[in-house]
Amino acid sequence: MDRLLPLIQNEALKIWKKKRFLVILIVLLILIPIFTYAQMKIAETNKSHFKDWRNQLVQQINEYQNMLSSDRIPDEWKRSRRIAVQQLQYYLDHDVNPNSPDGVTFTRSFMSNAVTLFFPLLVLAIASDLVSGERTAGTIKMLLTRPVRRWKILFSKLVALTMYVSLTVVASAVLCYLISGAVFGYDGWAMPVFTGFVIQGSSIESSFVHAVPQWLYLLMEAGLIWVSSMSVALLALMVSVLVRSTAASIVTMMAAVISGTILSSMSSSWQSAKFIFSVNLQLTDYLAGSPPPITGMTLGFSLLVLAFWAAASLTVSFSVFTKQDIMN
Repeated sequence: MDRLLPLIQNEALKIWKKKRFLVILIVLLILIPIFTYAQMKIAETNKSHFKDWRNQLVQQINEYQNMLSSDRIPDEWKRSRRIAVQQLQYYLDHDVNPNSPDGVTFTRSFMSNAVTLFFPLLVLAIASDLVSGERTAGTIKMLLTRPVRRWKILFSKLVALTMYVSLTVVASAVLCYLISGAVFGYDGWAMPVFTGFVIQGSSIESSFVHAVPQWLYLLMEAGLIWVSSMSVALLALMVSVLVRSTAASIVTMMAAVISGTILSSMSSSWQSAKFIFSVNLQLTDYLAGSPPPITGMTLGFSLLVLAFWAAASLTVSFSVFTKQDIMN
């Protein structure tokens, strides 16, 4: 343990000196104001057309129901819209505005929409070259000449990676709230949000639905985003161990994440696709009651799939790193 702490501090300092986390903060500081401005314009448009948010929900429900009568719309798309109609009606019946314009609601929406692609890409900026980058720079040889077991070296990288993934999730939520709150206000913490929707085919079982304060919902959402992001980070660490080139490591993981995102929207009839890690990244959809990419998928199932991929990645990473000839 005495040798592990300096190793962890060293790895954390390496990541900081690469300025990858600083780049992530800059990206957030650029994109969040853009999304905030876009949401502000949408809110202004809705306010000019609807004096009451209930009228907006009623019109949205009517539009969805009219679309469902069309024969040109695919059945899978109709299924998601039927579920959306039932959810909107539930909010309407309980007199709760699901799109209340405030900083907390905006943060919740931003975090949920970013979990599948945006957060994985941010994580890849940190994780993809933890080992391959040292091979490219030649510093791995110097590191391995120390009287420290290899598993401790990789473990220190893993701890530092976990720290920065956690910081990325927290920084995203904090910056999103601070920036959007300046426009929409910093209220909304106690606003009720309904969760517990159970998808059964094209209908919703509402017996488990209950209201939670938005601060608790946001906390649960952040936890699921962290799990999703860590799964991607551990896979990226494995690829970084297996691939010697930093560029190849980054491209491999980007291709896996992006192709998985595309596959999620096309895999409804391919049941085996539910075992692919990238199809299970959208964990926040289960909180909101959105239909899963493949019928029958649940939060527990997706967590088990991601846990399997994470465990397999760690096993391969430590097995290969402790045995392969890195010096050549």
